[in-house]
Amino acid sequence: MTGEFTPLTIADYAAQALTTDQHSDSGSFAFPLLGLIGEIGSLLSEVKKKQRDRASYVGYARAVVEELGDVLWYLTTLAARGGLRLSEIAANLGQGYSDWQKADDATLSFASLQPEIMPRAAEPSASFEKTLFQLVGELGLLVIDQEAGRLMNNQRALSERLIAIMRTLIHAANEAGVTLEAAAVRNLAKISDRWPPERVYPDPLDANGEPEERLPRDLHIDIFEHQVRGQTYVFQRCNGINIGDRLTDNAMMADDYRFHDVFHFAYVAVLSWSPVVRSLFRLKRKSDPRIDEAQDGARATLIEEGVATWIFGQAIALEFFANIKRGELPFELLKHVHQFVAGYEAEQIPLWIWEEAILQGYAAFRFLRQNRRGRIHIDMANHRLCIEKLP
Repeated sequence: MTGEFTPLTIADYAAQALTTDQHSDSGSFAFPLLGLIGEIGSLLSEVKKKQRDRASYVGYARAVVEELGDVLWYLTTLAARGGLRLSEIAANLGQGYSDWQKADDATLSFASLQPEIMPRAAEPSASFEKTLFQLVGELGLLVIDQEAGRLMNNQRALSERLIAIMRTLIHAANEAGVTLEAAAVRNLAKISDRWPPERVYPDPLDANGEPEERLPRDLHIDIFEHQVRGQTYVFQRCNGINIGDRLTDNAMMADDYRFHDVFHFAYVAVLSWSPVVRSLFRLKRKSDPRIDEAQDGARATLIEEGVATWIFGQAIALEFFANIKRGELPFELLKHVHQFVAGYEAEQIPLWIWEEAILQGYAAFRFLRQNRRGRIHIDMANHRLCIEKLP
């Protein structure tokens, strides 16, 4: 027998969501209010995309669920900073402020706010679009009250605005054929993938593979520049043997991309993934032909090189992530990386681990830019890529 399905309560969702409000101690409404404006704007943008590209835009339904989840997160955060609970807001949707204390919000679930059966909308309806405009109007009133100073230390005024917004949000979800429970569940999964309550690394992707086909768990590689016939190349040496091709930037303007293999070594150390390094060290998983072809083949190698090159383009504008700390790498960047590796084993790696790999790889890259040579240490046991000066 299977266990009964337990609906997600609004209180449980809010408790988990608020653990990822990294600036909750500020007490300011500015951040969640800006976020709420942005996410409702994104919801409207999805409708616009579907209207413009009806046949080709296939991600509409999924995008609406994700955007609704993001709206819930900012609504939860805004309520909390005003001393309110999202479950209180939901419990009083049909009541006035004078009835506030009468509502029982402890066990209220998202499922109880919507019809049991709703048809999924493949494209935006006229009523959905109209409700979204109403949502924008309610949000505008909230912003006006905030700018006029009527919300801070005034739970009554804040609650009335948030009740109106949540009521309209529920109508929008009904018309889109989306359950807020699904949106909340997906939102929790997304924020846990990015900002987990506990950082626990999974086993290496090749933990159960043949020992002789596993990526290196502990390895030192020397990286240095050397001139050959007047041309400067980057060489890589492991155990006294040159590995890979000698590298240049392969660009019209010098940008030191010649040192980019440190990104692949960071993927090994932190992600336990790199088709490029498997090819370089002849560690393809030949014992399993399907894995060898799909996960370690030429296409997977091109995907990894594409990921490294695309991130590099973003990094140039951000000083190669020199001033970015853990938890601060742009969320959209990490989402795009996941899209790059969709269908490959690296897709299962959480976003926070991808961030670790990227930041460690760029720390080594910046060292090499400055010193032009260094010795890297792949330490998979500790999920670290270290670099030091060559002796």
